[in-house]
Amino acid sequence: MNKELPKIYLKPKKDEPVRRFHPWIFSGAIQKIDGGVADGDVVEVLSHHGQLLATGHFQDGSIAVRIFAFEKTDADLDFWKEKIRKARSYRHSLGLVGNASTNCYRLVHAEGDGLPGLIVDIYGQMAVMQCHSIGMHHARHLIAEAIVAEMAGETTAVFDKSKETLPSNYAASISNGYLHGASEAQAVLENGHSFFVDWEQGQKTGLFLDQRDNRQLVTKFVEGKKVLNAFSYSGGFSVYALGAGAAQVHSVDVSKKAIEWCDKNVVLNHFQAAAHEGIVADVQQYLKDCPAYDVLVVDPPAFAKSFAKRHNAVQGYKRLNEAALRKVAPGGVLFTFSCSQVVDRELFYNTIVAAAIEAGRQVRVMHHLSQAADHPISLFHPEGAYLKGLALYVE
Repeated sequence: MNKELPKIYLKPKKDEPVRRFHPWIFSGAIQKIDGGVADGDVVEVLSHHGQLLATGHFQDGSIAVRIFAFEKTDADLDFWKEKIRKARSYRHSLGLVGNASTNCYRLVHAEGDGLPGLIVDIYGQMAVMQCHSIGMHHARHLIAEAIVAEMAGETTAVFDKSKETLPSNYAASISNGYLHGASEAQAVLENGHSFFVDWEQGQKTGLFLDQRDNRQLVTKFVEGKKVLNAFSYSGGFSVYALGAGAAQVHSVDVSKKAIEWCDKNVVLNHFQAAAHEGIVADVQQYLKDCPAYDVLVVDPPAFAKSFAKRHNAVQGYKRLNEAALRKVAPGGVLFTFSCSQVVDRELFYNTIVAAAIEAGRQVRVMHHLSQAADHPISLFHPEGAYLKGLALYVE
C-alpha cells in the first residue's frame, strides 16, 4: 500500500451487515476513528477486534462510509479499470454493448455495480458521470481515465455532471464539465426510437434510461388509443406510444423546456404533428378537467428523498393516482410509478389500493414493474430497488 489510510473501527456486533456485503456503514455503528478523516477520504473499515472488513469513502452524515471493496485496496487506476471492465461485461451480457438499435444505457449503477455514489450513463460515444458522494467526485479523473481505457473506441468523451447531486456546501466549490474530450448534445437510439439528449441542461444525466423496458411494454396497449403521458419530461413514453400506432398522445409536464424537448423528439421520429400535443401544465391540475384516456402513464419525480417526508409523499401519490384512476376510460390501462427510494414496493402498492378505493374503480394488476436490468440491484442491497410501478387494467 502506498500510504496508511484512516481506520474506522465498528462497535461490537455492528460488523454483521458488512460481513453480509451490505455497502453502507451508518454513523451509529462507528466506535472510533484512527487518523484524521475528511469528507471524501478513502478509509479502511475494521471490526471491533481490528479485523479488516472493507475499504470505502467517508462522508459525514447518516451513511458515514460507502464501501467499494470488501478488501484492502489502493483504489488506483487499475482498480477503477477493473470495476469498469466488469460493469461493461455485464451490459454486454444484456445485449446493450454494440447494439444497433440502442446506443444509450447505464454503464455504472452505484451499489448495483459495487460503486456506491457513482452513476455513469452512455449516450452514443458520450459518457456522463454523476457522483452522489464526495469520495467518488475526488476520484473522477481516475474514473474518467478508466472509462476511456475500458470503453476503447466506444467512448470518446466524459462529462461530469455532479454539481446537482452533491452536498450544497461542497457543490458550491465545483462546476460541471468535461473530464475527457468534448461533445455537443446529440440524438441517441433506444429500441430504434430517436431521442435528443442534452446532458448539460437536462434532468439527471439527460434521459431516464431506467424506464426503457416499461416504455416497450406500453407499446402493447396503445394501438388506436388515446394516451396521456403525465410528467412526460422529454417524451419517452410518448414517442414509444406514437411509434406503436396510438391515435392521439398528450404529453403533460410543468416544465416548458421539457415539453419543447418532447415536441422535438416527436419531430425527430417523423411522427405526424397532429397525433401529438405537448401541454405545459401542473399534472394534478390537468387531471381535474381533462377528458378520459384509454392509456395513462403517470411517472412523477420522487415525492420524498428522506424518511421524514415519506408520509407526505404517500399522501401525494394517493391523491395523484386517485385523480388518474378517475380519468381511465373503462377497459383502459394505467401505468403508475414511484422512484422514491423511501417508499418501498409494498407501501406503494397499498397506496394505489387506497387510491382505487377512493376512486371507486375495479382494478386488476397486470404487471409489477421495476427498473431496467442495466440498473441492477445488488442482492445484498435491497434499497437499490428504487423504481417500482404497476400496470393496471381499470374497469
